[in-house]
Amino acid sequence: MMVLAAMLGCSSKGVGAPDAAAGSAGTERAGSGQGGISSMAAGGTAGPSEQAGASPGTSTGGFGAGAASGGPAGRGGEGGDAMPAGAAGASGTEMYWKPSPGTNWQWQLTGTIDQTVNASVYDIDGFDNDEGVVKALHAQGRKVICYLSVGSFEDWRPDAKSFPAAVLGNEYPGWPGERFVDIRAEALRMIMAQRLDLCQQKGFDGIEPDNMDVYAAKSGFPLTEKDGIDYANWLAGEAHARGLNIGQKNAPELAKQLEPSFDWVLTEDCFDQGWCADVSVYVDHQKPVFMSEYTDTGVDFGAACSWGKPKKYSPILKGRDLDAPVQFCP
Repeated sequence: MMVLAAMLGCSSKGVGAPDAAAGSAGTERAGSGQGGISSMAAGGTAGPSEQAGASPGTSTGGFGAGAASGGPAGRGGEGGDAMPAGAAGASGTEMYWKPSPGTNWQWQLTGTIDQTVNASVYDIDGFDNDEGVVKALHAQGRKVICYLSVGSFEDWRPDAKSFPAAVLGNEYPGWPGERFVDIRAEALRMIMAQRLDLCQQKGFDGIEPDNMDVYAAKSGFPLTEKDGIDYANWLAGEAHARGLNIGQKNAPELAKQLEPSFDWVLTEDCFDQGWCADVSVYVDHQKPVFMSEYTDTGVDFGAACSWGKPKKYSPILKGRDLDAPVQFCP
């Protein structure tokens, strides 16, 4: 999801979401093939890098040239360390995995998951992928993050009927069937708790909470930044209590307030829009910045890599539909 304060109604979507109107902003899908995307065989199946933060080559179905290489990494703390869960209600022995700065990652929310991409961490849709996909990725030594929308209602999701009318706000611009939600409502939080349960039951390692900056949108509710911070901290506590890590999604204006409660941050177009430094508090505290730039902006990805990699950011280049093709830094 794009930062709502900068671009209204822009979010990352999973399989089954309606297509966005052509030309709309944000991570709304504009179809594959943008910005010179090409499918290329990488010369075999590659495993994740053995070292957290190593830069893999281009994967199968990726952009540009360069074959992926590297053997599978061990799961014991790969890409980061297992840490005790600090949330209220978590047992004293419960552990959850935390990634390290520079960890390489793949982000795929549409299509059949390409399990050959040479990345230590996969971020995939929590509803559209079953436990078998998570297990298969784990068997290759990868960690898997569960994408969920926490700030919007999507009428194509299997739990859509559980949303009471009172928590549904304005329509989400560009996405028929999607509406903003009241993040203050207890009924909404009960639904989100059930979604976190689903991610835990499927064996995911972490949570990507999309649309967490709903407070900055024209949601139909009188939401404030304070409401956004309260909701974000509630989500973090619930994720950690289930043994899951959780990332901040965009909302750079909240980075300093949320970093103590979150384990990483995911950015969209931060280099193209000039705000990557606003989330540097994460790498300052040895936490990753999973940095995605998009092909349709015309961004200089080489410059993004030159800026981000020395700072231990993790840049990738993706198509707006977030399917399998990905380009990594050299």
